[in-house]
Amino acid sequence: MNPSERLDEQLDAAIALLRRAEHAVAVTGAGISAESGIPTFRESGGFWEKYPPEQYATYSAFLKNPKKIWSMWRERSAMLRDSEPNAGHYALAQLEEAGRLEAVITQNVDNLHQDAGSKRVVEFHGNARWMRCKGCGHAEPITEEALERIPPKCSCGAIMKPDVVMFEEWISDDALAEASSLANRCDAMLVIGTSAQVYPAASLPRTAKHNGASIIEVNIEPTGFTDTLTDVHLQGAAGEVLPRIAARLTGENGT
Repeated sequence: MNPSERLDEQLDAAIALLRRAEHAVAVTGAGISAESGIPTFRESGGFWEKYPPEQYATYSAFLKNPKKIWSMWRERSAMLRDSEPNAGHYALAQLEEAGRLEAVITQNVDNLHQDAGSKRVVEFHGNARWMRCKGCGHAEPITEEALERIPPKCSCGAIMKPDVVMFEEWISDDALAEASSLANRCDAMLVIGTSAQVYPAASLPRTAKHNGASIIEVNIEPTGFTDTLTDVHLQGAAGEVLPRIAARLTGENGT
């Protein structure tokens, strides 16, 4: 069986599971946004090769030298402002609009799911288009003007921080509670573009599986989930695979 035939067979299996599902959710990682030109973090050529996480992505590093961290975020913010959703993002929004997908839980901070039209998005690691004051808690968009002088400061005088979860920080209670509720309740989970290495997000498919959900994985390469949790592995790019799922589940005849 060639790869194309294998994918067609797996698509049939995935569609069958999703048709039966009443509470399907998606968990997305950097892989889905890589197709929008946003480099992943861990792969060869990824963001961490240029900016080692222990130097640029920990909260202690931010406290030690916020100007250095903001220099990296100024570059990344420009990249995110120029990025646009791809076919994978739009397909998930289409599935939600059609009532086939309850929510998206994303590890990404790029806002592309919302840009594509998804309404219920649980941002596990925050949103890089915003910054928040470490003093008074005030939040505002990250703009080119705001980054003319770094680190940017709040009107109260305190330093602003990108509104993302850095290493050594806790994920917000609200995001954890909503993601946990969705994982416990769902009967099908799409796991898309994630290497299954970062916890607690990587625990969500395990929670779903433990509660009887089917796991449908969409990844270019096998991951730590593939041989242990995944029921159907759709090996391919999200921007190619997800539109095929959406077309079949939202078509007039549902075929």
